[in-house]
Amino acid sequence: MDFGRLIVAMATPFDDDLEIDLGKAKDLARRLVREGVSAIVVSGTTGESPTLSREEKIALIKAVKEAVGVPVIGNAGTNDTRASIANARDAEAAGADGILLVAPYYNKPDQDMLYDHFKAIAESVSIPSMLYNVPGRTAVTIRPETVVRLSRDVAGISSVKDASGDLDALTVIVNEAAEGFRVYTGEDGLTLPSLACGAYGVVSVAGHVAAPQMKAMIDAYLAGDVAEAARLHGLLQPINRALFLQPNPVPLKKALSLAGFPVGGLRPPLKEASAEVSLQLEKALAGLRP
Repeated sequence: MDFGRLIVAMATPFDDDLEIDLGKAKDLARRLVREGVSAIVVSGTTGESPTLSREEKIALIKAVKEAVGVPVIGNAGTNDTRASIANARDAEAAGADGILLVAPYYNKPDQDMLYDHFKAIAESVSIPSMLYNVPGRTAVTIRPETVVRLSRDVAGISSVKDASGDLDALTVIVNEAAEGFRVYTGEDGLTLPSLACGAYGVVSVAGHVAAPQMKAMIDAYLAGDVAEAARLHGLLQPINRALFLQPNPVPLKKALSLAGFPVGGLRPPLKEASAEVSLQLEKALAGLRP
């Protein structure tokens, strides 16, 4: 399965009662694809997965699959291996083209435990698995050596989303992982540096409001026009920064509203972006306009 180079971790739209708006989810997915997104992750952190029910996650996968022709990746990872296996099977049954597996949070397994956890989930389904290393949220790092071992031992583990910000670790994976294994950065601001280190692409938040510019940056780099890629990297820096001034997806939902595509509020404990962050988002979005 080819997920392409510009994947977006999609926000989950809610109505006025904070119930999932599946019609708006379809509209958002179509908008992303029109703007150049190559695959979509649903019910990840950006999609407010901690507050979504099992039934809502299944419904989201089905709705987005119905709306677009690009691959859909369903978030399945938790800090419970059995629950993650159940989620993975749910995602596969709902039509997902792949699953996202975050490192277990709170119970903090060691590297051998992580290996067993990911292997068990990946081997429970026939669709590919993308590992997700985000130590800032999980308090656990999937060491590059563990990623490399899993890439070689488990055929279903085909990629990693690395949001550690550690380009040295990313480079180890690029150099040593199994042939065909793909490395994606999970940090929008590190897309260009990660490509320079051999990464394949990005799993993006900024792609909700800046997909054309991000795609142009990736295309320019791949075409050898490093100067143009660097110019676009600089152009994107303000929005990449502004989107993480408060916990994701708080600024993102405000940015979508400012961009003329509101997707509703946030489920508690998250709440609307502050006035200061909203102002920074306005400025950053204005800077993206021709």
